[in-house]
Amino acid sequence: MGEQPVPALEAVDVTRTYRRGAEEVHALRGVSLRIDTGEYVAIIGPSGSGKSTLMNLLGCLDRPTSGVLRIDGRDVTGMSDTELALVRNASVGFVFQSFQLLSRTSALDNVALPLVYRGVGRSERVEAARAALESVGLGHRVDHRPAQLSGGEQQRVAIARALVGQPRLLLADEPTGNLDSRSGAEVMDLFDRLNGDRGVAVVLVTHDRDVAARARREIHVRDGEVALDTATGVL
Repeated sequence: MGEQPVPALEAVDVTRTYRRGAEEVHALRGVSLRIDTGEYVAIIGPSGSGKSTLMNLLGCLDRPTSGVLRIDGRDVTGMSDTELALVRNASVGFVFQSFQLLSRTSALDNVALPLVYRGVGRSERVEAARAALESVGLGHRVDHRPAQLSGGEQQRVAIARALVGQPRLLLADEPTGNLDSRSGAEVMDLFDRLNGDRGVAVVLVTHDRDVAARARREIHVRDGEVALDTATGVL
């Protein structure tokens, strides 16, 4: 038998505790999950369930209080801020509800930004960013600034930026939350194609049942714990 492939990410008994004045808040209470390359997963839960905290941990934007977190097989739990930033840049693409584009910068340069931090040369950055924009149907909008684009187009620019570094994992936090229903459906169609055609692991954090239904696996979070994982059944 051959070796099992390394998962895109893996959390083992991960907790996250915050101090709020004298109060101790247990945002996550021992979460374990594995997401393989090519999976399409929705993380679902009401406000305050811990789903956003889990998203931040999976994307190396925060650190667990205890437990083990691995990205591409690397234990990131004890990494320095600089090391975490390098892992994020190399392995994880982010798509946010609020797009988070630079308002005075063209779509092309917004998409190329992650490659700047990798030290990629200008001509190579431009070529990669142009290809990423073409892959999301915006090859004709490369010189437009965010204010010149619709909400759906801005989110597609954000998706192109997330993909330009060819990550194994794409994390999307309420990616249709600021879009009308038509634009939201177009963005979800794009996620479907990227997952199917490129094999990128897509993890959506959402409270929208229609968005979650597009994924092939659902992880329900409640009170800081995984209440249901459709890959394994009720925990």
